[in-house]
Order: sequence, then structure tokens, then C-alpha cells
Amino acid sequence: MKMKMKKYKDDIILFETDFWKVLLFPNQAYLGRCLISLKKDSGELSDLTSEEWADFHKNIVKKLEPAFKKAFNATMFNWTCFMNHAYRDESPNPHTHWHFRARYKNDVEFAGEKFQDTEFPTHYDKDRKKIVSKELLKKISEEIKKYL
Repeated sequence: MKMKMKKYKDDIILFETDFWKVLLFPNQAYLGRCLISLKKDSGELSDLTSEEWADFHKNIVKKLEPAFKKAFNATMFNWTCFMNHAYRDESPNPHTHWHFRARYKNDVEFAGEKFQDTEFPTHYDKDRKKIVSKELLKKISEEIKKYL
């Protein structure tokens, strides 16, 4: 089955594996925020196969974290898998996906823009917004891809 994931007008695919798609999220309140979506329809983590878990670890986690350290000097990382919003609908159809937020002890200046992680080292603010231009998203994407 094809994945049924919300489409954002500014989706930029950083890379794909056999099982996952990594998208740069339009909301860059946390520099480099990504959405990692399972390519098959699946609503629960318990549905993942050992191959999908191994691919997630080897080809997503082991690539993204070092790339962000090199690209933007990220301090640490938050990985979240909520899927709560699907249950707002009468007939929920959750889709397995992860939100990846690099966290920064220090401010980051990139492409003439200042990014501040004002909550560091506490929990991130899930409602914080910083929608950036498509041009800036492309520059962020290019910088990350240098290190993947």
C-alpha cells in the first residue's frame, strides 16, 4: 500500500531508504527539523518488521545525527513518535512516522538567518513555529546532504 501522509506544499525529500522517507519540515523553529515517514501503511510501532527497525537505526538515525553535528553543530537530538492527531477523526487512520529535532546549546547563524533553541536543555516547545521560505529550506537541505 502507498503511504497516506499529509502533504506539505514545501516538502523537500532529504533521502529515502527501502522503508523510510526523510522530509525536511517547513517549520524550522528547530533548525533542520525532519519528518521520517514509513513508506507502507502502518499505524503502530508494533507493526514494524525487524528489517524496518534495522533500516531505521542504520540508515536514518546513524546518518542524521552525525550529519547535523557536522552541518550545524547540533548538541543532541529529540526523536518523537506521537500519532495522536489521527485520533481526532471519527475513523482514525494513523501512520507511523517520527519527528526529528536537533537541539542546540548555542545559537546557529545559517544563510543570514539566526536560529535559537530558547528551550535548551529542557523539552522542546511543540507549538513553536518558524516557517521559512522554500529557498531557505533548499539551502538547509543542501547543507545537510553534504554530510549524509
